Formats: sequence, C-alpha cells, structure tokens
Amino acid sequence: MLVLSRMRNESIRIGGNIRVAIVEIQGNKVRLGITAPRDVSVHREENQQLIDAGEPDRKAPGFTGLDMSELPLSAEQMLDGAAAETARETDGEVTL
Repeated sequence: MLVLSRMRNESIRIGGNIRVAIVEIQGNKVRLGITAPRDVSVHREENQQLIDAGEPDRKAPGFTGLDMSELPLSAEQMLDGAAAETARETDGEVTL
C-alpha cells in the first residue's frame, strides 16, 4: 500500500484521469472530492464489499454506483470555499 500525506486543498492523481482531493479535515474525519471518468465506479469500501458479495446496499436500496455526471459540484469547485459553502447551504454536497 502506498501511503501519502496531503493537506487540505491538496490532491493526488491516479492513472492521470482520477483525482482525489482533500476537501475538509475535521478531527479524525477527512472529506474527499473525487473526479473520475464516468465509466469508473466509486464506492465506499463497505459498500463495495456488499456489492462484491452480491448483497444490495442496505442504506440505499437499488444503489449500484455513483454517476459522476450527476454530482452538483466537481472536486475543483468543492475546493473553492465559496462553492463549498453554497453546497452546504443548499444540501448540494455529496458525501462518499
């Protein structure tokens, strides 16, 4: 496992077309912004384990993945403080 250190508003690239940005850090909780091609599935680890086991996600029945085109803000916009604040005010942010 590769372990990297990043600070708020910093990011890493995976394969040149996936970007993982550190959006917010509060105590022991880190919020990530993920930008990926539409054909790349992005799941929390616990949800992926359910999918791999053939079980539906108990929190979101029928959930099969996240269509990145439906996200209200890109990771770049989330890094912009004003856009992130607007997302919080309108419940427009997505937490993975």
